[in-house]
Amino acid sequence: MMQKTLPQLIYVDTPNALNTLVKDLSSEAIIAIDTESNSLHAYQEQVCLIQFSTPTQDYLLDPLALPNLSSLSHIFKNPEIEKIFHAAEYDLICLKRDFDFHFANIFDTMIATRILGYKKVGLGNLLDQKFSVKVNKKFQKADWGKRPLTNEMLSYARLDTHYLIELRRMIKEELEKAQSWDLAKEDFEIAATLAGINNRKQLPTWERVGGRAKLNPRQATVLNEVCLTREHLAAKLNRPPFKIIGNQSLIKLAEIQPRSQRDMEIEGFSPRQIGRFGKAFIAAVERGRHADVVKRTPSSRPSDAFIFRFEQLRNWRKEKAKKMNVESDVVLPRFLMESIAKQNPNDLEELAAIMEKSPWRLEKYGEEILSAAR
Repeated sequence: MMQKTLPQLIYVDTPNALNTLVKDLSSEAIIAIDTESNSLHAYQEQVCLIQFSTPTQDYLLDPLALPNLSSLSHIFKNPEIEKIFHAAEYDLICLKRDFDFHFANIFDTMIATRILGYKKVGLGNLLDQKFSVKVNKKFQKADWGKRPLTNEMLSYARLDTHYLIELRRMIKEELEKAQSWDLAKEDFEIAATLAGINNRKQLPTWERVGGRAKLNPRQATVLNEVCLTREHLAAKLNRPPFKIIGNQSLIKLAEIQPRSQRDMEIEGFSPRQIGRFGKAFIAAVERGRHADVVKRTPSSRPSDAFIFRFEQLRNWRKEKAKKMNVESDVVLPRFLMESIAKQNPNDLEELAAIMEKSPWRLEKYGEEILSAAR
């Protein structure tokens, strides 16, 4: 397919340009949206660019130049405007976190293609397959917080939304042909409400470091101190913690507990890092040697009955997905599977209360789910 000529790109970085953008978007029935963040380059991730496309125009909005984006709020929550994303979950989480936006009427092209059984659902794969457009992946990990953005980065960013409206049209036709449109709408609504996102209380940093289980209580206490030091340094330098020192190097520090910088020559901790951060980590190790021993957060083991029901449901889901040629969570999302296993419904009425956000699956699989969970 011959690539079409793209319209002139509109860069939005002033209040007047934002007002024009809001007016333009408000008049549309369907728009495409994406975001770029700086998670690999800053301590506190933030949205650094928001891309919008209408059927005729592409916009790049610079939130770093605009302190107040509240005028966009009604666009995101307006049920009369369909918002197309690809892999919406991360974008929605970031937009909610940074701007407190709420969402209604979304279409997620990745969710849709997974329902259809596509094996390659990345946007680059879809643009290549449907439009013969090649996306330069080198910008996926770029620092989008830097200014000015290069022309190459701007061109890359616009492609994330420019073709989504036409892609949505093609995929919706496929969903209707496969009689899966109702399921897709159901999952779009779940995605828009951010249902199923894990909101469990986050553990202390040291309890999220892989390899901690092999440490004794004193070593775990040292690990806690070096983790806190890494967080402090990362915040001070505005860098992701892993760019200060990696998790496995933290484990090694907790194990060997060096007393001087000469003892810090461990894998993953370069001479440059030792020279820059060594004193801080030596002090942290020393604090860990004398601090009160940390206690691991108690974990509540699920009941045997829950585990049995969960495994039964997982086995049923796996077999159903195999027959449908889709991934297992397309049949039944994990958060629903966990709720069903936990609440143990006795009949369809009780199951319906659990699956309130998933009426299509309830009607399609309700009896099978009840049977599998017993």
